[in-house]
Amino acid sequence: MRRDHAEEVAGEVHEHDLGLAHDLPVLARRRMIRLVAGMGLVPLVGCTSQDGTSAAPSAEGSAGPSSSAECAAIPDETAGPFPGDGSNGVNVLKESGVVRSDVTKSFGDSAGGTAEGVPLTVTLTVVDAASGCGTPKKGAAVYLWHCDREGNYSLYSDGVTDENYLRGVQETDDKGEVTFKSVFPGCYQGRWPHIHFEVYGSLADATAATSITNTSQLAFPKDVCDTVYASDGYAASVRNLSGLSLETDGIFSDGYDQQMATLKGSVAEGYTATLTVPV
Repeated sequence: MRRDHAEEVAGEVHEHDLGLAHDLPVLARRRMIRLVAGMGLVPLVGCTSQDGTSAAPSAEGSAGPSSSAECAAIPDETAGPFPGDGSNGVNVLKESGVVRSDVTKSFGDSAGGTAEGVPLTVTLTVVDAASGCGTPKKGAAVYLWHCDREGNYSLYSDGVTDENYLRGVQETDDKGEVTFKSVFPGCYQGRWPHIHFEVYGSLADATAATSITNTSQLAFPKDVCDTVYASDGYAASVRNLSGLSLETDGIFSDGYDQQMATLKGSVAEGYTATLTVPV
């Protein structure tokens, strides 16, 4: 299910969807899940160990599959107004070249630009929620996209409508993993820094832009955002982030534990972001 709200990009308000009236049912549903979880009827977090404790990342910060007996699917979120999957205009998924791990450059008949910014490697591990997060989803596919350092979305935002960088599809391997080479996204007005992604049952489904199984978003921790945005090229992000919090964000305000990525690295060497995605 896609959830709607209005977001702002590069200082201008863009109608990302249909507004608060459409947000409330999903917000209420997710809050009810958390309420019931508090009563001990369903698990509150995405993956829990058999003794009921939260499954923590490994010492390397990896978000690999857990051997837990209980697991909740990643929360459904809006794809926003700039998905590029055919649901709002342009469809990049059917273009030759979209299946790639390096999404920093535009491809095909685009303008051929390159997204600038602090290097970021994103690894998502797709696991089967019904198995308690213990079974990797081999042969699934993930379509990932996000804004650039300036807060613009390729294919849609003024100045980059002829670009298609920061968009790509990967098929999950034996471990359920996909890895994308990208850049750290900027922060635009009204939204906490994030990455969009869609999960498909197969690569064929993804490149046909059909049968999405899950749509969600990855969130970034504030301390890393502060560090990255202090570097060259992210000045607008410093201003925009100063007026935001995860608790007031239109998407993450009702909970973000399952969507908060584990970050390692530095501005000089680049960062890695990892997240387990139960589906």
